[in-house]
Amino acid sequence: MIWWVWRQACAAGAESVVIATDDTRIAEVMTAQGADVAMTSTDHASGTDRLAEVVRQRGWAEDSIVVNVQGDEPLMPIANIKQVALELIEHPEASIATLSELLASAEQLDDPSVVKVVASMSGNALYFSRAAIPFQRDQTEKSSSLLLAAARRHIGLYAYRAAFLQAFAAWPPSVMETLESLEQLRALDQGHIIRVCEASEPVPAGVDTPEDLERARGLLVG
Repeated sequence: MIWWVWRQACAAGAESVVIATDDTRIAEVMTAQGADVAMTSTDHASGTDRLAEVVRQRGWAEDSIVVNVQGDEPLMPIANIKQVALELIEHPEASIATLSELLASAEQLDDPSVVKVVASMSGNALYFSRAAIPFQRDQTEKSSSLLLAAARRHIGLYAYRAAFLQAFAAWPPSVMETLESLEQLRALDQGHIIRVCEASEPVPAGVDTPEDLERARGLLVG
């Protein structure tokens, strides 16, 4: 699965593509495939903290844009990887750029495994949650239609500025981050801007279970 993620990242045209891992098995397999692998600590609280270690290891410039494609997203479209990087270039006031899309079904709104995001009209994130946000107070047909038009699924693809990553790793996990188990809330709690834009291409669900893996394998290898 990591090989497919790496291939998608390479095809996006990045200056360099690095696999960050604390697993020697992944490192051995991917190094044999010709990938650039960075071994990192096993103690990181989040993937973003792991990314900050790679920035330090490689000595990347503070204004470098670093895109994090998670290892459980082998079906992430190449266009979306490019999109988050461009969004950060176009918005110098932001520290992070990420994506969202409409929920696939009303049931997803109450599914804690589906992260929801609410953004301002200007496209800046207001909050991320595993709970149903926005909340529908009045149970009417009209309000239900409005809710499904407003509710957004967050897609876990991020672009960061290298300087921000260094600062992020120095902050302790925030209360909201700990409660929701969502690392991006640490940035919001510190007052940083996260850009949220509509995914340019639909994003299939990531791989979280053996069944997800079989589904992804069928799509990738036919």
